[in-house]
Amino acid sequence: MKKSKMRSEASTSSNNSNRKGETVVGDCGTCRSSCGYCKSSGRTSITHGLWAYSVTVDDYQDLLDRGWRRSGSFLYKPDMERTCCPSYTIRLRASDFAPSKEQRRVSRRMQRFLDGTMDVEKKSVELIKDPSTSNCNKVSSSVENNSLSHNNEENNKEEEILQFLSGQIDNAVQLCIVRGQFLSGIQLPKASVKKVSQAKRKLLVEGMENLLYTSNIAFQLAATLNRAQLAEKDVQQIRVFGQSIEDTGPSPKIIAAKLASSLIQLAETSGLSIRACNGHLNFYSAMKQASLDEDVHIGTVSKESAKTCESKGKCLKNSSEHPEAKRHKLQIRLKRSSFDPQEFELYRRYQIKVHNDKPDQVTETSYRRFLVDSPLVFVPPSGDDTVPPCGFGSFHQQYLIDDRLVAVGVIDILPRCLSSKYLFWDPDYAFLSLGKFSALQEISWVKENQTHCPTLQYYYLGYYIHSCRKMRYKAAYHPSELLCPLRYQWVPYDIARPLLDRKPYVVLSDFASLQNESSPCISENVMGCQHDDIGQGDSNDVRMDYDYDDEMLDPESESDDDEPDTETSCQTVGVEDGDISNIVIRGQGTRVRYKDIQRVFGPIQRRSLESQLRKYMKVVGAELSERMVYALGSYL
Repeated sequence: MKKSKMRSEASTSSNNSNRKGETVVGDCGTCRSSCGYCKSSGRTSITHGLWAYSVTVDDYQDLLDRGWRRSGSFLYKPDMERTCCPSYTIRLRASDFAPSKEQRRVSRRMQRFLDGTMDVEKKSVELIKDPSTSNCNKVSSSVENNSLSHNNEENNKEEEILQFLSGQIDNAVQLCIVRGQFLSGIQLPKASVKKVSQAKRKLLVEGMENLLYTSNIAFQLAATLNRAQLAEKDVQQIRVFGQSIEDTGPSPKIIAAKLASSLIQLAETSGLSIRACNGHLNFYSAMKQASLDEDVHIGTVSKESAKTCESKGKCLKNSSEHPEAKRHKLQIRLKRSSFDPQEFELYRRYQIKVHNDKPDQVTETSYRRFLVDSPLVFVPPSGDDTVPPCGFGSFHQQYLIDDRLVAVGVIDILPRCLSSKYLFWDPDYAFLSLGKFSALQEISWVKENQTHCPTLQYYYLGYYIHSCRKMRYKAAYHPSELLCPLRYQWVPYDIARPLLDRKPYVVLSDFASLQNESSPCISENVMGCQHDDIGQGDSNDVRMDYDYDDEMLDPESESDDDEPDTETSCQTVGVEDGDISNIVIRGQGTRVRYKDIQRVFGPIQRRSLESQLRKYMKVVGAELSERMVYALGSYL
């Protein structure tokens, strides 16, 4: 942790005035829309919107540091005091990043996959096939005979199978989190699969004799999820003024059923039958009843038997030859943002299979508007340690495995940060946790490119919404910071978290300097200065991307610019003042200061325009308002 618990950033523009381009925006005013996070029934998401005709990377960096984000060419900033789900910008200093055990595990899993060892585990499971034909019965018999002389090898392969099945269950858990079926942002137990011995199988009821493996992970998950939900309800009960919340979390039976449903593909490829039974996740053999009296041994297949199966189109590798594992090639390509049909097809599959979008909702037009269009003015590399080799601007980072596109990260590379906007990935590769893996790669990219551009130090993860449990995974990239919504100072997440546990909207900088970073303790009197929070909806079914969360906002949403400001005395402290007469105005092809044209407006029109300009200056700040160009639109 740095000596200062709060950081504020100086503008980058003063040192980069030689960069070409200008920022031109049209003011959309205050916009109301439905919320993609809490799924409220009304238009409870309140933002201020700007339509960007062009934006320099320096200006957009400064806008990010005032709580703005972009969706295509639409810039938006939540009205933190009034919106249903206050959204805090979250970032991480890349050089300080300390990967967690889970994040290191993601990297190791990818490395095992690239080395081919995960394929070896799959092949071991594929040996458990339905031996309904006489040829495969011979293979089963051969496996059984050879296992007597290769006990150590058999034990190792059995352990590989147990580890592989455990890993597949863990992947299914992650998929359930992505789909919104389980809570995110909490540490969930890892699966453990056990073999059911022959003696135990004989004691089971009829129809269970072919049970090979079982896991009780659903009971452990239910206990963990229930504890987390009860803790969440303790917080929510404060928000709903003591109203009792008696819903309980998912039962082991429900969890086991969801996991079994997520493992359908494994069942198809391994020959196993996977079913949920009274909260247990069971793996059954597809063997005929006549073959069930013997244990299934994963041993060495004789050459003769393997050759026989091969002639029937059911080839099993001769493991005694130890065939070389199939390696995979990973390529990561960075390209400037542009429409790519292959990327769109991947995005379409991702939205339909992971987010359950209807096919007619995923259109090329919406994709272009959301993830391809960008107002950022590209800055080419300069070779003078002020710009990275790729330049500044909007990019798509492609991940290819064996020349197949499996993921695309949509990012902005700016003078002080890499800002993650969205990620979409191939559902067939969910077992690689590509969301987490890509985040780790983007953090590494920032660290590597600091040698080319020393100002490039941070990784921005978008918005963090504490009341939305599915977004809490972002804080797992430690040590992260949240942006104070009033004074725009950066506050360590460890200090902000207990504050946000109590209220969704907090002026974080009010408390950061007062707290011991290890155990913040906020008094009731101090917290009372903050506004009462807006009631939050349940977020279990929020439509959310696994790693990156920006939702498409409509600049044509209902406007309420005539509503008065709702500031209180304890929230206006520290807000900078400015002179609207210095705002740069664009009208009919000219660029002038407002003070030079204000006389051309009549009294009523002038009063309306100046009210709008004051709101604009408030949301972008005095410095940016005098630097960016304000497109007047209907006023001229």
